[in-house]
Amino acid sequence: MAFLLDDILLAPVNGVIWLGRKFDEVVQKEYSGEGRIKEQLMELQLRFELDEISEEEYNEREKELLARLDAISG
Repeated sequence: MAFLLDDILLAPVNGVIWLGRKFDEVVQKEYSGEGRIKEQLMELQLRFELDEISEEEYNEREKELLARLDAISG
């Protein structure tokens, strides 16, 4: 009987914990996802074109982002 009562009382808390985990999964996918990396590549290109970063810095960062993209893609 005590376990059933605990389950009933903790159901809202467990629901919030589950929701938090799902939210974290979505954020992690978005942060490390292909779309985000492509967005970072476009931003990097723009910064280079506006002379905010050097060609060396651009090439180094582009190489890192393309490696991440390649790892995700396959």
